[in-house]
Amino acid sequence: QVQLVESGGGSVQAGGSLKLSCSISRYTDSRRCMGWFRQAPGKQREGIARITAFDFTTYADSVKGRFTISKDNAENTLYLQMNSLKPDDTAMYYCAAGTCTGTWAFATYWGQGTQVTVSA
Repeated sequence: QVQLVESGGGSVQAGGSLKLSCSISRYTDSRRCMGWFRQAPGKQREGIARITAFDFTTYADSVKGRFTISKDNAENTLYLQMNSLKPDDTAMYYCAAGTCTGTWAFATYWGQGTQVTVSA
């Protein structure tokens, strides 16, 4: 019943920026967490940013200071602003939602993913 759809991926040069969006079906819960994960070919899926219903945020060290997660509750949309992109950021990016656990294991619902490619 909870559906997520990512958009905004694409190809950029190193140092550039992209803003990802995730449209989320009605999901109102005080314990809800939403976030972004990424997975490069041959690598494990990595949690990179998450946000609670009360806007408490957590970032992976790999993106801290470069990426910003935010949400628009009225529009049921999750965002990921990505700045100072590096080739190592190249991956499929997924948005996710679920009940907060205080870890990256919160995700229960997943989007299909949007590709981000950063060229040197």
